[in-house]
Amino acid sequence: MSTDPSPALRQRCRDTIRFLAADQVQAANSGHPGTPMGAADIAFVMWTEVIKHDPADANWPNRDRFVLSGGHASALLYALLHVSGYDLPLDELRNFRQWGSKTPGHPEFGHTHGVEMTTGPLGAGFATSVGMALAAKMHAARFNTAEHAVIDSHIIGICGDGDLQEGVTAEAASLAGHLGLGNLIFVYDCNDITIEGTLDMSISENVAGRFEAYNWFVQSVDGHDQAAVRACLDRAREETTRPSLIVAKTVIGAGAPNKAGTHKVHGSPLGDEEIAAAKAAVGWSDEKFQVPDDVRAYFAAVAERNRADRHAWEAMFAQWRQAHPEKAVLWDAHWNLSTPDDYAEQLLAAVEGQVAATRAISGSVIQAATRLKPALIGGAADLEPSTKTGVKGASSIVPASVQSDQLPDASFAGQNLHFGIREHAMGSIANGMVLFGGWQTYNATFLVFSDYMRPPIRLAALSHIPTIFIFTHDSFWVGEDGPTHQPIEHVQALRLIPNVHVWRPADNVETAMAWFAATTSEKTPHVLILTRQDTAKLPRDGFDAKTTLRGGYVLADSDTAPEVTIVATGSEVGAAMDAKAALDAAGRPTRVVSIPCIELFDAQDEAYRREVIPRNTRRVAIEAGRGSHWYKYVGEDGLVISMEHFGASAPGELLAEKFGFSSAAVTETIQNWLA
Repeated sequence: MSTDPSPALRQRCRDTIRFLAADQVQAANSGHPGTPMGAADIAFVMWTEVIKHDPADANWPNRDRFVLSGGHASALLYALLHVSGYDLPLDELRNFRQWGSKTPGHPEFGHTHGVEMTTGPLGAGFATSVGMALAAKMHAARFNTAEHAVIDSHIIGICGDGDLQEGVTAEAASLAGHLGLGNLIFVYDCNDITIEGTLDMSISENVAGRFEAYNWFVQSVDGHDQAAVRACLDRAREETTRPSLIVAKTVIGAGAPNKAGTHKVHGSPLGDEEIAAAKAAVGWSDEKFQVPDDVRAYFAAVAERNRADRHAWEAMFAQWRQAHPEKAVLWDAHWNLSTPDDYAEQLLAAVEGQVAATRAISGSVIQAATRLKPALIGGAADLEPSTKTGVKGASSIVPASVQSDQLPDASFAGQNLHFGIREHAMGSIANGMVLFGGWQTYNATFLVFSDYMRPPIRLAALSHIPTIFIFTHDSFWVGEDGPTHQPIEHVQALRLIPNVHVWRPADNVETAMAWFAATTSEKTPHVLILTRQDTAKLPRDGFDAKTTLRGGYVLADSDTAPEVTIVATGSEVGAAMDAKAALDAAGRPTRVVSIPCIELFDAQDEAYRREVIPRNTRRVAIEAGRGSHWYKYVGEDGLVISMEHFGASAPGELLAEKFGFSSAAVTETIQNWLA
């Protein structure tokens, strides 16, 4: 069958998408039918004439990635996946938003075949797509040759009014324009409606002008004119030095005779009568979840064409591998996320003997880790001199215009990312690079600014992707910058997110092993919380460093059965060791337990946890942050030395004395409690 459909077949394809979406929402009595109906023309053109994808191999590296940033319109994506031939049977559409279905209320990466990323929080899909586009450019710079373009894929998405009002979109769009990500294309489904009513209630800016100022290639189009949409998308693909925004005017709920163009179709089912009237208006039968035979045949023909394109790429890729064996080895290292067999030992060797702030120790680990694992890459939110996250001697990733004398995309061959002061976008972009494939990313800022980054951390956890989030300046030890920059509740808040491993290492060994755990993780994001203040030299004779991977362990014990067990983390482990010395000398045998990662410690069996923290001892926990979660280890009658108030502006050493975290103060507090 020809893949150039007649006007009548185009309309049937468009209507199939619209009514599959409307039927899903109606069956669930929940969801958003308006955007799927209004954007059906755009989506149809994208999926059949522009995006290169193959349902038979949904993960082939050079496919285009489609991102539905407004995840509330998930019924649109599920309709497209079904008719395109992905593993999403019609029964799954009938079970939209129901328990156990593959069609949840918002798309979830890894849950539904063909979904490229988890979307829902507005702006997140857009911002994460910037990371995908950057990842593709960086692969192209490393692997493409004059004869073989092994990576030339585009990131193509649909966003809406809500996406473009979120601040993270502005951050991400600014960086995308700065870097000149010409492989990023978004169609802005501009339907002038939000949940509360018409768009002019809350926004009157010139969105096109804003994106032009960001250095985007901006076009405008009638979103219901398929030929015009196709022409805009073609021009966008031809633009290589600027990302593209296509402002497409649409009618929300298009085709619904009484509700189209109103906020009533944004977040509520159309109702059986409205759907029936919409179907009757175009001569559609009353049958629910209908896919006409000629529509199914057309999408099958598109899939066959796309499969042939993938096979052609695979043949070219095989030629490239044979012609460039060194590049092929590097490709495999990237896409397999490879590390050497003695990886942990080499990371430990990189910091052997170091006694310093864990941010500095981490910087040494990064030099080794990025050399040993080619897929590892990262940067900071304009704080590299403080977070120590730069790769020494490596070039930066900069706009093509900065290095215009080099080959196309050569600027993307660097190793140091510069996210600018854009923390929320930084986390989203880092996630996007991981989702594209062939990369594991780290990103860094001060711990207090994790408040800006909680959404991408949560999405990484929900998506089961191993992004690494580095937070330095971990406590009141920030000092003179004062309470605005001194994190108090942040460590505990991060530990509340499911499927995140939060590490607060106490010395060089724990820092190296935290990096080992993070960079070998497959489905769990890691948060590494690092000190500005120096840490103590801890007893390590005969210590098996991999014990730290149990999350908590006995660092130092008494010669006899302990009377007191002190649990600590981070730099406070040093104070715990000093307290132990004083208590041992006073005839009170003391054990010190270091717990660099609560999540891993809690995952151990109860016997191990009770062996490490015996119940028949007096128990103390020390951490320079909110402390309520430590009571599960020390009991209600235990002592928790914590920060339950904001900090102050003064030198860190003075604050330690004032707040009770100097070694002398910690020792005195414990002794008074034991008396």
